[in-house]
This record gives sequence, C-alpha cells and structure tokens, in this order.
Amino acid sequence: MSAVLRSVPNFEPMQPEDIGAVLAVEQSAYPFPWSRANFADSLTSGYSAWCCRIEGELVGYAVMMLVLDEAHLLNITVAPDWQRHGYGLLIMHHLFGLARTHGAKRMFLEVRPSNVSGQGLYNSLGFETIGRRRGYYPAGEGREDAVVMALTL
Repeated sequence: MSAVLRSVPNFEPMQPEDIGAVLAVEQSAYPFPWSRANFADSLTSGYSAWCCRIEGELVGYAVMMLVLDEAHLLNITVAPDWQRHGYGLLIMHHLFGLARTHGAKRMFLEVRPSNVSGQGLYNSLGFETIGRRRGYYPAGEGREDAVVMALTL
C-alpha cells in the first residue's frame, strides 16, 4: 500500500443521527448514491453499520449484512477528501474482524466494473471474481453490470 494514514480513526456503530452526515458523504462520492431510506432501513434491519471518524470528522463508513456464516458488504465509502490514504483498507480490516467474530466464513460484495480503484482494493485483499450481475447498477445511460467478488475469511 503506497498510501499513508493521515491519522488513526475511531470506529463507532452507525446511529440514526449519523445518517445526515453519512448521506452528505455518500452524495459527494457517487453519481448514484444510496438514499436516506437505504441507510435507515439498514439500521432498522440490524445490519452491521459503522462510521470511521477522526477527531469527530466522518472519514468513511460501511454497511455489512451478516447471515449465518456469510458476510455481504453492501456499502463502503471513504469521503473524497480522505481517499487514497489507506482508510478503505482500514475499514475493510475492521469489517473482516467483525465478520469473523460473528462466525462468517466468506464475504461477498458487488462492485461496478467502472470502479477500478474499488476493484484494486478488493483484489489486493484477496477477493476473487465469482460472477457478474447484468444491469445491477443504475448508470448514466441505462444500467451497469456488477462484478460479484468473494473472499474466504
């Protein structure tokens, strides 16, 4: 990893009162962001949702669904000003630890083929491509496929 952490963050469970700040980062990071309802539903459903902060500033967050012996990464985002400093890697390692603690043996995720940096992160962590979901994501003109990846924990 060539990126260097600017500071060591704290991880805190995402709370309903965090959704406004999370949504602001989400909207700054993606052309097709999750909605407020997506985050609220994730919390209501009991998904493992985490905020990564440095001195109170939201650096990133993640939402993971844990079911039986599987973890499914639903959303991971690093705020644009904090990208390329190693925080995505740190968040992923935090999630790996949580998933293992809950008995997960594998982690799954979907990523856009156009998200080259995301795929690079996942590949560097040992994720392997196991499939493709046609037309999974909204895109500027129509839909974009999802690359399905998995990692044995």
